[in-house]
Amino acid sequence: MNLRQRTQPTRGRVPVDAPAPAPPPPPPPYLRGDNIIPIHSPLVDHPSLRCPEVRAPAAALSFVDDLRRPPFSNWSPGAGGDLFDWLAAHFGFQDDNVRNQREHLVLHLANAQMRLNPPPPNPDALDPGVLRSFRKKLLRNYTLWCSYLGKRHNLQLSTSLDVPSLRLELLYVSLYLLIWGESANLRFMPECICYVFHHMAMELNLILNNDIEKPSFYGRNAFLKSIVTPIYRTIRAEVEDSRNGSAPHSAWRNYDDLNEYFWSKRCFKTLKWPMELSCNYFATASKNKRVGKTGFVEQRSFWNVFRSFDRLWVLLILLLQAMIIIAWEETEYPWQALETKDVQVKLLTVFITWSGLRLLQSVLDSGTQYSLVSRETFLLGLRMVLKSLVAATWIVVFSVFYARIWRQNNSDGNRSQETDRRIIVFLKTALVYIIPELLALALSILPWIRNVIEELDWSILYLFTWWFHTRIFVGRGVREGLVNNIKYALFWVVVLLSKISFSYFLQIKPLVAPTKALLELRTIKYTWHEFFGRTNRMAVILLWTPVILIYLMDLQIWYSIFSSLVGGTIGLFSHLGEIRNIEQLRLRFQFFASALQFNLMPEEQLLSPKATMVKKLRDAIQRLKLRYGLGQPYKKIESSQVEATRFALIWNEIIITLREEDLISDREFELLELPPNLWNIRVIRWPCALLCNELLLALSQASELAENSDRYLWLKICVNEYRRCAVIEAYDSIKYSIIRIIKDYTEEKSIVMKLFDCIDEHIQNEKLTDIYQMTILTDIHAKLSLLLQLLVSETKDMSKIVNVLQFLYELSVRVFPKEKKSVRALQQEGLAPLGQATDAGFLFENAVEIPEDPDFYRQLRRVHTILTSRDSMHYVPVNLEARRRIAFFSNSLFMNMPLAPYVEKMMAFTVLTPYYDEDVLCKENALRKENEDGISTLFYLQKVYEDEWANFLERMRREGLENVEDIWNSKARELRLWASYRSQTLSRTVRGMMYYYRALKMLSFLDSASEMDIRMGTQNIASHHSLRSSGSLNGPPSIHRPASRTLGRASSGVSLLLKGSENACALMKFTYVITCQLYGLQKTSRDQRANDILYLMKNNEALRVAYVDEDHSGRDGVEFYSVLVKYDQQLQEEVEIYRIQLPGPVKLGEGKPENQNHAIIFTRGDALQTIDMNQDNYFEEALKMRNLLEEFKKFYGIRKPTILGVRENVFTGSVSSLAWFMSAQETSFVTLGQRVLANPLKVRMHYGHPDVFDRFWFLTRGGISKASKVINISEDIFAGFNCTLRGGNVTHHEYIQVGKGRDVGLNQIAMFEAKVASGNGEQVLSRDIYRLGHRLDFFRMLSVFYTTIGFYFNSLIVVITVYTFLWGRLYLALSGIEGAAKKNSVSEKALGAILNQQFAVQLGLFTALPMIVENSLEHGFLPAVGDFITMQLQLASFFYTFSLGTHAHYFGRTILHGGAKYRATGRGFVVEHKRFAENYRLYARSHFVKGIELGVILVVYASQSPLAKDTFVYIAMTISSWFLVVSWIMSPFLFNPSGFDWLKTVYDYDDFMKWIWNGGGMFIKADQSWETWWYEEQDHLRTTGLWGKLLEIILDLRFFLFQYGVVYQLSITRGNTSIAVYLLSWIYMVVAVAIHVIMAYARDKYAAKEHIYYRLIQFIVIVVVLLVIIMLLEFTHLEFLDLVKSILAFVPTGWGLISIALVLRPFLQSTVVWDTVVSLARLYDMLFGIIVMAPVALLSWLPEFHEMQIRILFNEAFSRGLQISRILTGKKSS
Repeated sequence: MNLRQRTQPTRGRVPVDAPAPAPPPPPPPYLRGDNIIPIHSPLVDHPSLRCPEVRAPAAALSFVDDLRRPPFSNWSPGAGGDLFDWLAAHFGFQDDNVRNQREHLVLHLANAQMRLNPPPPNPDALDPGVLRSFRKKLLRNYTLWCSYLGKRHNLQLSTSLDVPSLRLELLYVSLYLLIWGESANLRFMPECICYVFHHMAMELNLILNNDIEKPSFYGRNAFLKSIVTPIYRTIRAEVEDSRNGSAPHSAWRNYDDLNEYFWSKRCFKTLKWPMELSCNYFATASKNKRVGKTGFVEQRSFWNVFRSFDRLWVLLILLLQAMIIIAWEETEYPWQALETKDVQVKLLTVFITWSGLRLLQSVLDSGTQYSLVSRETFLLGLRMVLKSLVAATWIVVFSVFYARIWRQNNSDGNRSQETDRRIIVFLKTALVYIIPELLALALSILPWIRNVIEELDWSILYLFTWWFHTRIFVGRGVREGLVNNIKYALFWVVVLLSKISFSYFLQIKPLVAPTKALLELRTIKYTWHEFFGRTNRMAVILLWTPVILIYLMDLQIWYSIFSSLVGGTIGLFSHLGEIRNIEQLRLRFQFFASALQFNLMPEEQLLSPKATMVKKLRDAIQRLKLRYGLGQPYKKIESSQVEATRFALIWNEIIITLREEDLISDREFELLELPPNLWNIRVIRWPCALLCNELLLALSQASELAENSDRYLWLKICVNEYRRCAVIEAYDSIKYSIIRIIKDYTEEKSIVMKLFDCIDEHIQNEKLTDIYQMTILTDIHAKLSLLLQLLVSETKDMSKIVNVLQFLYELSVRVFPKEKKSVRALQQEGLAPLGQATDAGFLFENAVEIPEDPDFYRQLRRVHTILTSRDSMHYVPVNLEARRRIAFFSNSLFMNMPLAPYVEKMMAFTVLTPYYDEDVLCKENALRKENEDGISTLFYLQKVYEDEWANFLERMRREGLENVEDIWNSKARELRLWASYRSQTLSRTVRGMMYYYRALKMLSFLDSASEMDIRMGTQNIASHHSLRSSGSLNGPPSIHRPASRTLGRASSGVSLLLKGSENACALMKFTYVITCQLYGLQKTSRDQRANDILYLMKNNEALRVAYVDEDHSGRDGVEFYSVLVKYDQQLQEEVEIYRIQLPGPVKLGEGKPENQNHAIIFTRGDALQTIDMNQDNYFEEALKMRNLLEEFKKFYGIRKPTILGVRENVFTGSVSSLAWFMSAQETSFVTLGQRVLANPLKVRMHYGHPDVFDRFWFLTRGGISKASKVINISEDIFAGFNCTLRGGNVTHHEYIQVGKGRDVGLNQIAMFEAKVASGNGEQVLSRDIYRLGHRLDFFRMLSVFYTTIGFYFNSLIVVITVYTFLWGRLYLALSGIEGAAKKNSVSEKALGAILNQQFAVQLGLFTALPMIVENSLEHGFLPAVGDFITMQLQLASFFYTFSLGTHAHYFGRTILHGGAKYRATGRGFVVEHKRFAENYRLYARSHFVKGIELGVILVVYASQSPLAKDTFVYIAMTISSWFLVVSWIMSPFLFNPSGFDWLKTVYDYDDFMKWIWNGGGMFIKADQSWETWWYEEQDHLRTTGLWGKLLEIILDLRFFLFQYGVVYQLSITRGNTSIAVYLLSWIYMVVAVAIHVIMAYARDKYAAKEHIYYRLIQFIVIVVVLLVIIMLLEFTHLEFLDLVKSILAFVPTGWGLISIALVLRPFLQSTVVWDTVVSLARLYDMLFGIIVMAPVALLSWLPEFHEMQIRILFNEAFSRGLQISRILTGKKSS
């Protein structure tokens, strides 16, 4: 039943025997408004209140007559209260919480009842089934929690359908919602809420049974004060202990710890009820007595990667060991080696290794989790100890048994029976050892058994599983079904087999021979003092280390390759990319209308469930027909006029939105629209763009086939459907228009009508070619074209029109027929005037009358276009984004998607967007402000979006703009909106999301509109459009459309037809909540952003804004409130809807999740779509939201989805080449990557994208993100982790897309990637990753690792591989081993094995392959390859290699030292040059210093290595390393606007030097002073732990190897390899530091006042140094080249000393040494800056290089615009 057909609300009692709700208490003094349903004002005549499904739950809630009156309250049944008011009176809930949750519940139950099929017999009564199913879903987590703890739940449920039973269900649901709605930050702790609800439900039962008079707490705001605030204060106290997240995670309790306390029965013993605030759980207890970490301790260590994914590393290490053992035999194939009995015995050592790794795992578990052990968790400690003891025992057992085998074998001399017996004993022991693994394997084959065992809360089962893992509430029953199990297992088996084959044959086997040769090498003469001289084991280790590192990470490459292939295949079968462009759409447009009707227009649902299988089969056949064009669906559309009109309405609305967004011009709009069926045209009127050129082709066919029959000619024309339609439409239109322009009751009119009647008759009788000369049609066509041109021109020349009509008459009557007739014969047939001579010169003279109807000219323009267009119009529309959107939308309708329900029966949903203080609209001064090149942001946008700017100006002229120069005065708001819609602003997101509302209103109208409504409506819309377009296109110039006042668009299209009820229906199904955290403060401070937000609310009816308000007027200091506001269209002002008090400031953890959490109570519906502020949406995609929400009802595997993943389109790719690289990388991840994660791997998480959540599933399980400080910095993905661990299911759907913006400048991208990499570093430490690694089956665990932290970990491994490779080569060269090996040809053998194994990885293989595959799928193979080549020419490899460095640096540093933080990127356009000092600050430690270090190694290696004498070998060996060095040092300048401008480089150098020498201070910022930046850059070393500091010092020791190696190569040593040489070399360092100290002392003491002394000391020092050097050159064997070598040796030593000093800062800062450390560090940074700037300066000096860089960085239009701008600026200045 539609809303418009509802009966009026009845008075008195409704059939559920509950009284109608009485008016609520009077509102507070401030302005109050209703949210969606005026449930609190039932007397208001609102469309939603006419709906019985809304009235039914409201009436059920109001049945309170026989409930006991609450004590200490003025509540009484007759005062109009309901169950919510009764609960609030008992438990002290806030009034606005009650109002909010009342509407929440009524709206949900109403929507659920609407969806019932068949409808309930009594629509005015609440259906019991609806209420029961909602209660089960809402309280499912609570009942599971009770079962887990072995407690009986406090729900006194009954199967009865009587009113008291249903009321009890309502009371439980209402109580839970009220608790949840007021819990503030406690909503992140779902089991804490379960604990509270458990006891409050118990008290509710006691009150209802009259067992107690009042609950444990009561009174005004009692719940907030007694329950929420104490727990909130505990959370806050813990956050304060965290020192803003800088304290170790193990030192304070986060949200998870506080929540997991409720996973054990001890919470009932210690907390009790009412809660004892003196309990050691609360912050009231002292820190040392408080409960510690619960469930898990996050310890900062790289070992976490092993701990969490130990099964993966055990597999890789055991495989490596086995492969080395087999390869050592040097057989051609591995199975040949396995035939040897010795090899078989040696392979048994894998069990010793395995047990050793088990011991390591148990020791790590004990070492990290020991703080969990207490008296209450004694068994946990016992298990830790036992596990270590058992693992150690297994090592001993295996070692003893293995030794016994060899002892027996050696004593017997060969293999004896006793030896075989001992081997069998060993194997039996091993079988016992692997029984648990075999059991796990068996359960993975039958996953449902494992799920059942884990979900049963039986104590006996807990005893069996106690040894293997801790019993926890989550992570139980998470196995997938058998089919999914087979799919992802098969995927990983293939990947692992490929990896093992590659590793054995190309990595391990080739290294065996060189290793043996090196170990046998005895004639090495070391060129330094070698500590390990007897064997070459050190050289062997260095040879193997890079290979082993690559072995450990290359599974990531194999995953990337196979996921690309699988993703491409799945995409192919999903029918992605079948319509790639407008040309392909043109071919299938005739089926497109039916596909749209099939997918978007609902059918009446069959009431019989048995019919569903038949219907599914019928739908599948219909979809197949549509997809492959079987049959002719368009014929059905023609026969059913309403369907064609519905299609036209939807298609035109899509085209209207494209015009409103300025993606198409007015002319393109006319070419693309589907006009209504006017003028008695017999065919569907396809868009002009499809019919163009078809008529001319038909004419040529008619001329060529003039001698053939009518039937043959018509069959030829009908081969092309568009040609058939063009011919019929042109004929019908010309017939109508000519008759229309001739006056009624004239002889000319009767002649013309008779002429057309004759032609119609001949066509009917198939005699046309017999009667007429078809070759004359071209002449008739030419004259008709001329006539139409005259008619549509602004000035109507009547004489010319008459002449053309006369000419047409002559042609038609005298020339066209084959048989020439006399005048009399013509007169008799009515084809000639009766009262005139044979000369028809005066015919039509006074008979023409031009209509004034603008719609007439609109249709004439269409006919004229069909008649005259000679091209095929493949270029319409011109705009690439419009083409992409139309192609994607049309393609998606041929993909598999659920059929749409009626709007009334669809699931309701909310969109939630967190907003902090970003731009709402682009500010005028920001748009107009020019940078130093004279480029403004507006100019930049005009060049990048040139066609859209032209379309915008065309639209503004239509709306009254006369002079473009005057646009800022007359159309400033529209211009700001235009720019905002091309930036990443809140207004863009709001416009996109409000398309849902617009689409639902239209679909609601179409669902209920009658045939007459639709027919009349299309004609109204058509006439409206002819009015709006008449100002700019040819037509009567007198009619102008008034300027639009709405948000960038006129009320157009279907919105003209709506009758009001559609708004109410759409509002019940869709709400948009923006959580503008600071809106209250912005209003108070009169911030422009507050006005802009108000403007958005004013123009969007369904938009709500939630914010945190601070009230300073209270007695208790500042009070905080969650407030929801909207704009009231009747009152024309902002009104407050709800104001709910909070226990304190919202932001205790990470900002975004806290912001989402405070507003989530204002969301409505079954689903919740999370949209970030950098996203956009499209009207045509919003039409498919009904279909998407139906996915929640389908099973994917053994579960229904809890998160629906949605595809994204990255819209920032056109801004610059860098933005293109980023968007290409991102696009492959959000399409192909997530496609594979969802199917077959079943590990798709949530990535902060436009995913749609099952709202009630998540709100009872901790919300849509996690918020603990630092550990949850990547807050969104933890919702996915939580979902998977709690048994949810995440799917991915690609028939619908949402737009997304990405960072566009290198600095923005680097900060974003640093944030993500740091977030992944924190994930490594998290309990969620640990539990996923241990609770999922082996293959899903692999998927989780390689798609989350594994990617970043392996990026780090790649960089470490480069380091170990180069340091290893340097060691071999400086020690002399390389020279000796070269003579023995060992080196050449090894070279083939290790040569540049990292090169493919470095070039961004991870990114490139998925990118190429996805591009090929969606755009075709050749365009994909073309794009890839273009990217390489635009230096994409530099960017991806640079990103590799960013990932590795921040991921590694976060795991070692912490320091992860949110980095605001700004997301603005990058049109200004970034100063060198800014780039240096950002990249010095992550890229520049590392790049210089690797560069120095390569230089030293080139000078010392005998292999480097062969240039080709040196280049082949080091080219990838040099590429990495150049990428890391040069990328920030290659991708910097005007990065190689000579003048800017000079200014940058001066600016850098000022920054370096500027001293720090209390209020000096890092961008002003090097010293401030330097201290900030080392902050992570202050908060790191002991192990972090120790490892940092060990890593810094590598810098001393330069000095150790190079001093022995100096001529002055004369080949002496004594250790004394190295020790004496430190004199040089001491002297250098002494000279620096003397000079610094002299500067401080004399430079200011007694400058002459300062200069004298400088002179003396220089003279002494020169004298010493001359003496050494003269009297020793020192050579001048030794001085250069010395610099390469001692400069790294100095850096190493500074790095160690930074770690030891707490001990050194108070000593004299620290000042020297700081001044030396300044000199080093200056030196590094000069080294980095040198190549930049050189390239800036080269002519034309700067222009080339600009061309590479920006697209051609902007580059051209930039040059023009410069010329103009030059002229102005001259």
